[in-house]
Amino acid sequence: MIFGKNGFTILVTGKGGTGKTFLSSRLITYFSQIGSVLAIDADPDSNLPEALGVTVKQTVGDIREKIISPDEKYSTGEVDRRDQFSSKIMEILHEGPRYDLLVMGRSEGEGCYCAVNHVLRHAIDSMYTAYDSVVVDCEPGLEHISRRTTRHVDLMLVVTDASKKGVLTARRILDLSKELRIQFSTSLLVANKMTKETQEAMAEQAKQYGMEIFGSIPFDDRVSRFDAQGIPLGEMNNGSTALAAADEICRRILSVSTEAERK
Repeated sequence: MIFGKNGFTILVTGKGGTGKTFLSSRLITYFSQIGSVLAIDADPDSNLPEALGVTVKQTVGDIREKIISPDEKYSTGEVDRRDQFSSKIMEILHEGPRYDLLVMGRSEGEGCYCAVNHVLRHAIDSMYTAYDSVVVDCEPGLEHISRRTTRHVDLMLVVTDASKKGVLTARRILDLSKELRIQFSTSLLVANKMTKETQEAMAEQAKQYGMEIFGSIPFDDRVSRFDAQGIPLGEMNNGSTALAAADEICRRILSVSTEAERK
């Protein structure tokens, strides 16, 4: 199974408000039933812990601020610093029975973060191979792509909602990834918050911009209600059409990936 190959990495991206975190949470829940999962919340406006029903006290951003502080004493050698930072990251990693969660947290403040970010990124990347799969809930839009902060990606899932802006952002993300030569084996478009009225129109919009919708998730007001009340999305009952559709997309992703490995 391909998900046992050195941290099969799934990047979930798209315009803000399209439902990236909802899909990310379902991917994490689904694949953690198959193997080990490292979940990464890379959105500064972190919502993934709440969606999963866990509490995270510290983030990578907190570590970064401590590292750059003149009051903190760290080794100047890069290898030693990597070891020190890796140890710090392991301290803040939320370890669950089915998956581990790392929250990136806030963006950089003032000061030079280039060297620190490089070492931190190396420390985080080195964790990937310890897991069967890695799911990254990205910040909205193109920022993470334009900064080239993404390692090799096995699957890029681009999420759109029922809007032309969502489709345009999806197209730009794919174009920018190719322009910057960011490696990803497969990219798939997922349409979220669909209704019978918008389903056909969005399929046509995607086709117009050279894309095809891999899977659709219907609009379900229970998702919004759970978000508003701070209830973990995993507690939605089996009658949720959005939950069922998202899990079917997860199943198809597993099937597609396994088939690709056989070829």
